Amino acid sequence: MISSLAAVIDIIFELFMWLLIIQAIMSWLLAFNVLNPRNQVVGQIWHFMLRVTEPLLRPIRRILPNFGGLDLAPMVLILVIYFIRRAILIPLSYGQTPSLL
Repeated sequence: MISSLAAVIDIIFELFMWLLIIQAIMSWLLAFNVLNPRNQVVGQIWHFMLRVTEPLLRPIRRILPNFGGLDLAPMVLILVIYFIRRAILIPLSYGQTPSLL
């Protein structure tokens, strides 16, 4: 039971990591005017990405120092998710006791 629950949570984390990567690439494409934010489809995708990722990125941005135009919050969140997956979820999916060391 726990291993299947850990697998589902792991898949959710994996999807969220991909959303963060797609959002970062999309923000670059919007910044360099490759994508038009006034396009209805692009605007809807962008607003969806912001609604999904911003609640977790906003607290990280408050903690991190300002690096000018460089936003490191997605990278920090990806590292946190990776740590959680490696330290807690992967051992649970194999029936082991999680170890944070």
